[in-house]
Amino acid sequence: MESQSIPPVQIDELEKKIDLIYTSVEKTRSYMKWTMIATIVFFVLPLIALLFIVPSFISSYSQTINELGL
Repeated sequence: MESQSIPPVQIDELEKKIDLIYTSVEKTRSYMKWTMIATIVFFVLPLIALLFIVPSFISSYSQTINELGL
């Protein structure tokens, strides 16, 4: 089988395209990272906070109901 060589002009064009693809992939990775961080900050952390706030609220609420004799 004969080996076909790629002309230098095509190699340069391919390198440029690969560089553009790499840049695009890095931007996409950055967007995904910040989306994950935003998801954690605005969704997961409030859920964790609710684990502590809701029992405290229920305790306070039931104590107030008992004091009122309802």
